[in-house]
Amino acid sequence: MSAEYHDAALAQIREVISRLQSPITDLQTLLPLLTTPLASLGLLPPRFRKYEDSSIPTGVFDIPRHAPPFQRALLEHVLPAWEQVLLQENAYALIEQYFCPDAMSFASPSARQIALYAYSTILSAPLRDYSVRLLAKLVKGYPIDVLHSILFSSSNKTPFGRHAISWEDCVRNVVAVPTKVANYMGERRDLPSILEHGPYFTDVSIRTEHLVFVSRTERSQEATTSIAYLLSKLVNLGVFPTTVPVLPTQPSFFQAALPTIRARLSSDGSIEYATSWTKLLASLPSSSNLRSILTSLFSHLTQISPVLDPSPRTRALCAREGLLIQNLLGSLHKSNSELIDCFSAVALGRHWNEGHARIFTCWAAGAHKGARNREGLEILLQMVIDLWTDADHIKHSLLSQHKYLTALLSRTLKHFPEPSPAHELALSPQFVQSISTYISHLDPSVRRCGMLVAEEVARAAGKTLNFGDWEGEDDIKAWCRQLRELTKVCDVDVDEPLDEVDASPDEKIPPAPVELAPQPPKNTVTLDVPPSGYDSDDSLTGYASPPSSRSASPTPSELEEIERDPTLRVGVKKVPRPVYLAQLGEMIRPTGGLQGGDEQITATKIEVALEAAEELIRRKSGYGTELEENAVNLVHGLIGLQDNYDLEGFDQKRQAALNALVACCPRKAAPSIIEEFFRNQYSIEQRFVMLNALALGARELASLPVPELPGRQALTNGKIAFPSKRLPPAQHKKYLTIGDQMRTHDPVGLLLEGISQQAIDNGREATADRVPELVRERNLRVRPSSKITEAPSTASSARAALMQQLVGTQHPKRTTFTEVAAEFFICPFINSFWLFLRDEQTREARTAHLPALHQYRGAGTGLVLSALVLGRFLETLAVLVHAARNAREWLAVIAPDALELAVTLGTRPLSRGEGKDDTEEDTGDKAAAGENKQNKEAALLTAALELAVIVLDGCLDVDGGRSLGLEHTALLLGTGEWAGKVFEALENGAKVLGGGGTQEVRLRRAAAGVILKVDELTSKWRRSMIDVS
Repeated sequence: MSAEYHDAALAQIREVISRLQSPITDLQTLLPLLTTPLASLGLLPPRFRKYEDSSIPTGVFDIPRHAPPFQRALLEHVLPAWEQVLLQENAYALIEQYFCPDAMSFASPSARQIALYAYSTILSAPLRDYSVRLLAKLVKGYPIDVLHSILFSSSNKTPFGRHAISWEDCVRNVVAVPTKVANYMGERRDLPSILEHGPYFTDVSIRTEHLVFVSRTERSQEATTSIAYLLSKLVNLGVFPTTVPVLPTQPSFFQAALPTIRARLSSDGSIEYATSWTKLLASLPSSSNLRSILTSLFSHLTQISPVLDPSPRTRALCAREGLLIQNLLGSLHKSNSELIDCFSAVALGRHWNEGHARIFTCWAAGAHKGARNREGLEILLQMVIDLWTDADHIKHSLLSQHKYLTALLSRTLKHFPEPSPAHELALSPQFVQSISTYISHLDPSVRRCGMLVAEEVARAAGKTLNFGDWEGEDDIKAWCRQLRELTKVCDVDVDEPLDEVDASPDEKIPPAPVELAPQPPKNTVTLDVPPSGYDSDDSLTGYASPPSSRSASPTPSELEEIERDPTLRVGVKKVPRPVYLAQLGEMIRPTGGLQGGDEQITATKIEVALEAAEELIRRKSGYGTELEENAVNLVHGLIGLQDNYDLEGFDQKRQAALNALVACCPRKAAPSIIEEFFRNQYSIEQRFVMLNALALGARELASLPVPELPGRQALTNGKIAFPSKRLPPAQHKKYLTIGDQMRTHDPVGLLLEGISQQAIDNGREATADRVPELVRERNLRVRPSSKITEAPSTASSARAALMQQLVGTQHPKRTTFTEVAAEFFICPFINSFWLFLRDEQTREARTAHLPALHQYRGAGTGLVLSALVLGRFLETLAVLVHAARNAREWLAVIAPDALELAVTLGTRPLSRGEGKDDTEEDTGDKAAAGENKQNKEAALLTAALELAVIVLDGCLDVDGGRSLGLEHTALLLGTGEWAGKVFEALENGAKVLGGGGTQEVRLRRAAAGVILKVDELTSKWRRSMIDVS
């Protein structure tokens, strides 16, 4: 291959990467970009070969150099836009081939190298849902043992130094997978089970054991060192626990791998396997790692119960466990000083029972019948004597530790071949002094332990010593008699074969999976026919009827097949699903000038756009500046969209898309919606859609509950007064839904009812302390116990903040509502209203001298200043103000501005025509007109009073009302006076325009709530208020 040709091929690869990083117009352009590199590597599935353009020759694609850029381009640019399209077109397998090639490509060296680099590429980029799914498939298809075979295969000619570095990076990536995935998923429940902490490391443990098995024939130090590094990483991560875990979320290496290890050690070729384990544990980088592994191994041994059972089965079980330790660790020899030190620290530094003492003795003796490892027994005896004769141990150790060491010492002496070291031990000054210390101990149980050892040592040395009084029902005496009985025979000298010893239930190897018979389809109905052929149920007997000449109706599957038939869809153009926000904006709001042509295509475009709008907007959140660049255009397009084609779910999908825009891009979408709201070109329905988007988007940003929009929520039982007198289900749903339609499409009003009720209830709780009867009743009912206190969470929150500071975050910071409430929501909303009101009143003043027919009225039907729209405007503002009460600008800006707006709209006329009848002529009587202008509709008054209640309750909650009471005293007192006048008028029987029913109840409740809130606030700060009279 010439140099020019090679350079041209490399340039082609760089061009493909560049095009993948740029926006791609359609699927037909994307597929050749994905298939060409795979074809050059030999990883292209056969069904995609028709898209290959063969522009990259075989052998030019260098995996270490080109695979990571390709993978990053797919993760950061292609998948965010094209994932759903590729899934729908069954082309997602092309993406998976770049990270975890399929089973057909598993044997290919290219496939394994691709998977090796996929770990680091996925984990180095910010995780997304598709990244988690790719990781789940990657860890299942290319586990740690496969990665080791990739790096240390005989065909790999890379120097060992580079192998070691690559292996360490690989191990760090593999063990970091569950932590990073858990940090990304948070409290979500859809985490793949294979990536959960416990199951993941259980699988890693099984794969590590398999790696040890396949490496048993390797003679190079490279393989041993690499596996030792992996074990040390698992030790540091807690995969070798000191006790047997009881929860599936707690991984344990030996709990997962020990059954397989036992099976391999009992099969042919076990010598090489045992030697590999011994060599591996001796190659661990630090002694602390070896101690952790020994502790975990000893904890996972089969429990001996009863611990002093002298039956042949239990003795054979002890010998088997000792042989297991012998195979894994090797024999105790003075040349292996590190093993001796670690075993001494574990066996004598932790609490074990007498069953472990029997196992340790079998291991030290050699674990074989007739053969004794005298050197190992001497090492163990010296360890035990040094601790058993220690004065501090005698005085301060627990009885369980005394029993364990006593059993270990007596069993070790029993396993010694002739000559026994008991003679030298009996004459040892250290041992004699310790016996006297034991005898002088105040605890009789501890004294019995010392006396028992003294008698056994004297008997082994050929002497006679008997302290007497060994009979009785005391626990320690019974224990001593059992230990004497056990000491008569060595555990390693049993004749029962090891194969006859049953393993514990948790160590049995799981049986092979059993293939179940195919189950019948769920939609089939099986009837049991009695043997007699007669069924007494006459309701199942059909009438005899002549066969019909009509053909059978098509099944649903046949209908779907007919619909997919291309010969029946000639001329029907398929509208592709948008993958970029610019495409979505073009489908909703075309920019090509006057649009004409096929109405069917236009309707299909709008339907596809609305179907994908919310999902696409939310998926683009946090990815560069694409959402910010297109947010304003999408707002204009969605607001101005009309349901001209009677599309199903049009209102719900448009509302959901606008909500997503406000929640995902509040700095661009919210000001645009506010600006459009005060234009006179929109209908009432479109204005309500804008207000709903602002309120629901703000609630989502504030992490507050949001009502469901796509469908109505389930109705409560209280709405069904007479369940026995119901219409058929279809008619019942029809008429009941009509009565509830307004509340379903008014989520703002639904939210405000709960918010205002909660604010009033807060005032009720605060004023309840002034009524002695209520105070006594509340103390009797709900007073908490003085013995129960809540633990402070300061320490845990401080630890969480420290970990967040150390670990950092890879994901973009999520915008909270308190950050943008004042600047982008509430203040622009209020200021734009004042400017709009000024312009409308100026326009009315210019036409005031004209006849009534030619006068301009700003409060006309459908306009912003109409009572219907203005009431919803105040309700939306109340929801925004409630969600922003934790903002920094609340006390100084938000609360006083919102309260001033509520008082103004509730007391002052907004239009010259407000309060007049349409048939009333202009008489020029200003006094009469002034009286009419004071008439406010009930919905507007209720919304204004509820906004005031929410503001006052927020001020009381934040600073006790100090800022509002001392800095805005006139506004506060004016609010109380206004609410008092309204409540007094209602009590005197005054009728409010549009009142009655539930509206009047809400109005009374809101007015009373404002009065109580003002009274609570003024009574607290009355002495500090400035006299404004």
